[in-house]
Amino acid sequence: MAFESLDFIYHPSRDVKRDMTYFIDVLGGRLRFAVAGMGARVAAIELAPPPPLLLLADHVQGDTPILVYRVPNLRQEISSLSQRGWERKATFEIPHGPICSFHAPGGQRIAVYQLTRPQAAATFEGRRDF
Repeated sequence: MAFESLDFIYHPSRDVKRDMTYFIDVLGGRLRFAVAGMGARVAAIELAPPPPLLLLADHVQGDTPILVYRVPNLRQEISSLSQRGWERKATFEIPHGPICSFHAPGGQRIAVYQLTRPQAAATFEGRRDF
């Protein structure tokens, strides 16, 4: 199996502050960070020992969450997936490293990323912009 772990669930949110409050106050989650920047708001909630972290994000389009899996080598994984009929949707960067997202035939949203900046998590931990 090429996937190492499910590290993040990016979930679309139309009101990140409202949703964050619900997950903390009602469900008992622990806020890891709530950041605003570059026109987006993202709140990381820990509902159980991580991974995965639930990331409520207002910049994620649609209603379906994105399951973000870590892989040891993104370039190799993209090549391997392509050979098996996979079609790339978008490649970009997240604070932790390069990432590539795609849709499964049933509409599920999945992304694979390579952890090239492990120190990124520490820069957000405890931050609360809103």
